[in-house]
Amino acid sequence: MRIALVIATALLIAGCRGGGQPVPTAAAADPNAAPRTADGKVDFSGIWNPDRTFIYDINETLKPGETLPIQDWALKVTVERQSKDDPEALCLPTGVPRQAPYPWRIVQTPTHIYFLFEGNIHSFRQILLDATHPEDPDPTWYGHSVGRFEDDTLVVETIGFNDKFWFDFAGHPHTEQLRTTERFRRPDAKTIEYEVTIDDPGAYTRPFVMYGKSTAADTELMEYICNENNQDVEHIVGKDPRNKYSKEQR
Repeated sequence: MRIALVIATALLIAGCRGGGQPVPTAAAADPNAAPRTADGKVDFSGIWNPDRTFIYDINETLKPGETLPIQDWALKVTVERQSKDDPEALCLPTGVPRQAPYPWRIVQTPTHIYFLFEGNIHSFRQILLDATHPEDPDPTWYGHSVGRFEDDTLVVETIGFNDKFWFDFAGHPHTEQLRTTERFRRPDAKTIEYEVTIDDPGAYTRPFVMYGKSTAADTELMEYICNENNQDVEHIVGKDPRNKYSKEQR
C-alpha cells in the first residue's frame, strides 16, 4: 500500500512538471530574460558588439559633466601621441578596458570566464572565478583578472598590467600602477551593461568610473589576423580626429 502511494505521488509530481523535466525558470519562460547557468548565476555567454566609446575617446565614457582627472604629464603625452604609433594599430592587444571595433565572445564556465576577441591577433583574456591574485604578477597586456558574483553582478578586479597599451585612439596613457574594477550586468538577453573603475595614481589624480553597454551580435566570430596583411598604418596620418583634443584644435 505504502509503495503504491509513493509511486502514485511520484507520477503526479512528474506529470505536473511535464514528464519529469525541471520546472522552467523565468529565463526559460521569457526569451527576453537573461539566461542563467545551472547553479542560478547570470550567464554572460554570447557574442557581443563593442561599445564605440571604449574605442575612440574615454572622455565619452564618463557621466555627463564629469572631466577626466588626468595628470599634466599624461595629458601632454595624450596630445602629442600620433595615431600611427598606437599599439592597437600595430596589431598588439588592446588591454583593459579598451575594446577593438570587432565582435567578441564570452565563454563562461564554473571556474573561468574567457573573452575571445576577433580583432587584431585573435587574442583572449581569462578571468579566474573565486581565486586570488599572485603577490607580484608579471606585467602583461590584459593583467591578472579575478572575478566573483555579487548577486547578479559579475565583479572583475585586475592588476599586473604593463604600461604599453593606450586606453583609446586618443592616446590616453596609464602606468603599471593601474588597477581596474569592472562590474558586468545582463539586464536582459541582448544587453550587457558595465562600469569600470580606473585606479592609476601614476597617471590620474584620483580614481574615475567609465560606463558602457554592449548589445548581442547576430554573427559569428571570423578569423582576422591583423599582422598578416596590415596595410593600415602607412595611411594613418596625424592624430585621430574623433577625440576631444583634436576637436579643440580645429
